[in-house]
Amino acid sequence: MATSKIKVGDTVQVITGKDKGKEGKVIRIDHKKNRVIVEGVNMLTKHNKVSQRNPNGGIIHLEGSIDLSNVMLVAGGKPTRVGFEVRDGKKVRIAKADGSVID
Repeated sequence: MATSKIKVGDTVQVITGKDKGKEGKVIRIDHKKNRVIVEGVNMLTKHNKVSQRNPNGGIIHLEGSIDLSNVMLVAGGKPTRVGFEVRDGKKVRIAKADGSVID
C-alpha cells in the first residue's frame, strides 16, 4: 500500500462541496473507499429508535464521510499540497507551499 498523504489527526480544509472552506481534524480514513471523516464537516442527522441500549432514543448529529480528493492538508495556517522526500534516511511528508517538513 502506498503512503497516504493525509493521516488521522491532521488538520485539513475542505476545498469543494457544501462545506467548502471549513477546517477540521481527520477522525478516520477509509483507504479502500478513498474517503475521510473530518470533525465538524458534512454533519448528518440520525434518528435513533428506542431500544434497551438506548432507552431514550432521539436525534443525534454525526459526521459523514467525504471523498479524500475534496480535502487539502493545512500546514502553516494555509492549505498546501503534500510531497515526499527522503531526509536523513527517512521518508517524510513535505508541504509544497513552503517546503517545510510536516511530520
